[in-house]
Amino acid sequence: MRDAALILLPLVLAHFAAAVSPGPSFVLIARTSAARTRAAAMRMSVGLGLGAMLWAAAALFGLTLLFEIAPWTYLAMKVAGAGFLLWLGYQLWRHAPEPLDMTLAGQDGLSRTGDVRHGLLVQIANPKVSIFFGSVFVTLVPPDASVAFLAVLLALIFIVETAWYLAVSTFFAVPQIRARYLRLKAWIDRACGGVLGLLGLRLAIS
Repeated sequence: MRDAALILLPLVLAHFAAAVSPGPSFVLIARTSAARTRAAAMRMSVGLGLGAMLWAAAALFGLTLLFEIAPWTYLAMKVAGAGFLLWLGYQLWRHAPEPLDMTLAGQDGLSRTGDVRHGLLVQIANPKVSIFFGSVFVTLVPPDASVAFLAVLLALIFIVETAWYLAVSTFFAVPQIRARYLRLKAWIDRACGGVLGLLGLRLAIS
């Protein structure tokens, strides 16, 4: 048990360092919590946790091998991910000048399951996540790891990813921060949309 803990610790720390670095997921949660509700951002956080766990499972069970055998699958995923990030960026930029109807906060066209699904799709399309789990992460996992070890590891990936974005959603739900966001909404949304668009372009041409 102690040996397993010593192996899990650097894996969890590496994943946490990757999770806290800014990217599309951070933009999504910060904007959703400030512009809609913390509850909506928290549901999306669960989707992000599920997405990270899926990427980790895919990396552990042969995603890298699949890319080597069929390079077109990597290209297809990269194009799809770039397209999704560009679409998100366009939507943010397009609707930036529109005022928020706070009486409808928390709905915004998405159901509760829709929020989770949206977070999951953003995470699946996130190039930072795919690169981390497809390269750094898999090199830290022992090749002879047991099924029980892998199950615990995947559970920890979900917990760490979700917990971080739950913290982000709570921070941006603070009334003072929300009020400041509403005053600067158009500029912030355009900046966030620009960041997502640049990430999509970078993924498309890389």
